[in-house]
Amino acid sequence: MSNHPVRLAIAVKGWPRLSETFIAQELLALERAGVDFEIWSLRHPTDTKTHPLHDQIRAHVRYLPEYLRDEPMRVLRGLGAAFLRPTFGAAFVQFLKDLWRERTRNRVRRFGQACVMARELPVETAAIYAHFLHTPSSVARYAAMMRGVPWSFSAHAKDIWTSPDWELREKLDSATAGAAFGATCTRFGAEHLNELARDTPVDLVYHGLDLSRFPPPPERDKRAPDAPFSMLSVGRLVEKKGFDRLIDALALLPGDLDWHWTHIGGGALDAEMRARAEANEISARITWRGACDQPEVIEAMRNSDLFVLPSRVAEDGDRDGLPNVLMEAASQRLAILSTPVSAIPEFIETGVHGTLSDDAPEAIAQHMTAIARSPETALKMADAAYDRLTSEFRMQPGIDHLAQRLRGIMTP
Repeated sequence: MSNHPVRLAIAVKGWPRLSETFIAQELLALERAGVDFEIWSLRHPTDTKTHPLHDQIRAHVRYLPEYLRDEPMRVLRGLGAAFLRPTFGAAFVQFLKDLWRERTRNRVRRFGQACVMARELPVETAAIYAHFLHTPSSVARYAAMMRGVPWSFSAHAKDIWTSPDWELREKLDSATAGAAFGATCTRFGAEHLNELARDTPVDLVYHGLDLSRFPPPPERDKRAPDAPFSMLSVGRLVEKKGFDRLIDALALLPGDLDWHWTHIGGGALDAEMRARAEANEISARITWRGACDQPEVIEAMRNSDLFVLPSRVAEDGDRDGLPNVLMEAASQRLAILSTPVSAIPEFIETGVHGTLSDDAPEAIAQHMTAIARSPETALKMADAAYDRLTSEFRMQPGIDHLAQRLRGIMTP
C-alpha cells in the first residue's frame, strides 16, 4: 500500500469473489498504473478459495456492515455523523424518494451503509468509484452526496438489465446527484445506458484479458472424429447461464459419440441441475467440480475440446454481458459454442471465431455433434478467436482509459 494519501474509494458488492475475476484483474491493473485506492466491500466473502490475482492486490479492504443489525453502534455513529453534515439533507431527501419507489429493506440497508462509509472515509478521499450500477452505486451515490465528492461506476450485466429505468436515469443525471462518468464492458450496454443518460457519459471499456497472466495456448493436435470428446463449462448455476437447457441437450447427443462434460462453478441451482442430469440418465458422463481458482480453470480449458456457455435472458431480464470466460477459453485456443445473447456476438462471429446457437436443447445438441465430428473446423475457429483476442481484446487500452477518467474526477 502506498505511503501517500489514498484519494479513491472503490465500492464493490463482495470481496473477494471467485466469479468476478474481471474486477480483480481491473483493480490490480489500476494499482500497477499508479492509482491508489481502498476497497469498500458491502458484503463479507463467502468463497473458501481466492484467485492468485486477489493475493497480488495490496489495497486495504474495509467491510461495511453487511446487515445493519450486525453492527448497530457503528451504524448509529455513521448516522449521527451524517446528520451533522450540511449535505445530509439532500442525501436523505434523495433516499426517501428512492425508498418511496422501492420500499425494501435493501434500500434502507444501502443508506445505512452509506452513512457508515461517509463517516469512515479518509479525509483525503476525493472520489468514489463503484463496481455495478445497482446496490454498490446506490451506496456510493449516497456517501458521495454526504461527503461532497464525485462518484463514478462500472456497469456490467444484471445491474443494467434488472434495475428500474427511473433509477438508471437518475444515476445518469447530474441534477439528481448522478455519476461523473460511467463505464461498461459491452457496446450493447453502453448504447442502452447512453440512451437513458441526461449528461453522464458512459464509455465502452472492454475488460479484455491481461495475457501475461495466462500460459501460451497448448499445441492442439487434430482430434480424430471418433475420439473421446471433452466439453467444459464455467459459470454460476443460475438461470441466465442456460445450463438446464445444456443438460437437456447432452441427453440428446448420439449414442456413438464418446463425450464427457465438466462443469466448474457453484450457484443456487446446483442441486436442481444435478437432479436434472440424474433424470436424463447422464450423470455418469458429467463431472461437477464446484468453485475453482483460475489456475484450475485454465488447466481444465487446456484439457478440453470444446467450451460451452449457452447464455440466455432470464425471466427477470438478467443476462450476461460479455463473459470473460469466453476470452479465457480463446486464450487457450479452445473451440467455443455459445449463444447470440447480449454482447457475446461482439467477440464471437458465428462460423468464424466459434459457433453461436439457438438455446433450444435440440439446436445445442446438433452443434455439439457437428463440432465433435469436424475437429479441423473447430481448430480453425479456435485459432481465429485467439487471433481476435490478441489483436482487439487486450486489457491495457481499457485500463489506460479508465485510469485517466478516475484521475480526472480526483483532481479538484
